[in-house]
Amino acid sequence: MKRGESREKKRDGRGEMRERERERERERERERESAEQRETRRDKREKIKEEKGEIK
Repeated sequence: MKRGESREKKRDGRGEMRERERERERERERERESAEQRETRRDKREKIKEEKGEIK
């Protein structure tokens, strides 16, 4: 092993950890967005039901 090689490997390892953390963050963001969309759709359905109830 040449001088400085182990340092490069360590740096690569840390980069890999950061990449995994970024991927987890992206996954959490997608989950949060899909939860917000579900909530919005539910709110819209409830609003429509209320409006139909008032009309009848």
